[in-house]
This record gives sequence, structure tokens and C-alpha cells, in this order.
Amino acid sequence: MNKTYHVAMIMDGNGRWAEARGEKRVNGHEEGARVVRDITTFCSNHPDIERLTLYAFSTENWKRPRLEVEFLMKLLERYLKNELQTYINNNVRFEPIGDIRAFSKSLQKTIKEVEEKTAHCDGLVQNLALNYGSHDEILRAINILKSEKEDITEEMFSNALDCKHQVDIMIRTGGDHRISNFLLWQISYAELFFIDTLWPDFTADELSGILADFKTRDRRFGGLN
Repeated sequence: MNKTYHVAMIMDGNGRWAEARGEKRVNGHEEGARVVRDITTFCSNHPDIERLTLYAFSTENWKRPRLEVEFLMKLLERYLKNELQTYINNNVRFEPIGDIRAFSKSLQKTIKEVEEKTAHCDGLVQNLALNYGSHDEILRAINILKSEKEDITEEMFSNALDCKHQVDIMIRTGGDHRISNFLLWQISYAELFFIDTLWPDFTADELSGILADFKTRDRRFGGLN
């Protein structure tokens, strides 16, 4: 029996969800934001989940069409402003990971304000990965530690990362079976779930099924039980 602590999700399929309905890709991102709210609320009320990390915008997502990127930036800022009270009502602490310096001053201000205004919450921690890539995270950690005079330990390296917590469950929606530069250090012993459901169709019921499956898995961490 496994106790769930840290769930990480690659929220894939928003654009394909919209295109399958003859809609603009941005409509899929709008619907995906609603699912983020639903899943975060579910996790905040789940007794076994203490941390939820969501891949919201990667370092590679800047390669997308300019108009789509601009929409995603506006959607993110609007989402954070609108959801602040939802975070507080559900006792959720918001903690961004990634290098937000590439964002507009306005968006950076909103991110920091939501982080500060939820700092007192002691229930679920929601990490939003924003301008995040694991390679970038690891390189920034190395630069933090390169002046150390002693040998770098695993604990020192972990503490220099944006996300300092090992992942128990990693879920990718949308049908693709790859990690996409997400939490490469932290998922070393995570249980991986690749599902076909597109993110806007993902539900708390489907997550409950994954959690039930996880609890039956024999996690040996390289040893023997």
C-alpha cells in the first residue's frame, strides 16, 4: 500500500481537443484552465496528496505561434487573479517553479502576489511550472552551487532546484509517451501513467482511478520488499 504525496502532471492535449471540435486552439486552453481548477480543488480535499505540480508553460513553448503564446500569457495572468480566492478557500499554497524573469513585469507581479497571499495556507501545495524546463532548472542549480568548496551532495543539489520534492506519481494526458523535459531529477522513482484522455476531458474520477492503481504498486526504489 502506497501513500500518495506528490502528484505531477503534464497537461497535454488542449489544442487537439479544440481542433477536433472545429474550434480555435485557444478555446482548448480556456477549457484546460477550468480543469486545472477542478483537479486542484479535488487534490486539496484528498487526504493523501500534499503537493500537485502542473506543467503549465515550458521553456520550449516559446516556439509556438506568437499569437498563441500571447494568449497563454494573458490566460495565465487572468487565471491567477481569478483563482486567488479559490486557492485561499481551499487552503492551497501556490508556489511557482521555473524562471519567470522572461515574463512581462505585470505577469511577474501577479505571480508573486498570488504566492505571497497564499503563503499562509498549509494544505495542498500547488506548483505551477512556468517557463520551466528540467535542463534549465538543473543548469541554474549547478550555477548556484559552483562556488561551493566541498563536494556536492545529492541533498545539496536537490535543495538548489526549483522543485525540491521527489515525485510519487507522474501523469501525462493526451496520448504521448514522453517526459518532455519535466522534473527529470524528481521523477527518478515516480510511477508513470500515460493516458489517452486529452487534458480538457480529464476528470477527478479518472485521477481517482490512477490513485487507486498507484496504491497497489510495489515501489522497491531499487531494493527488494
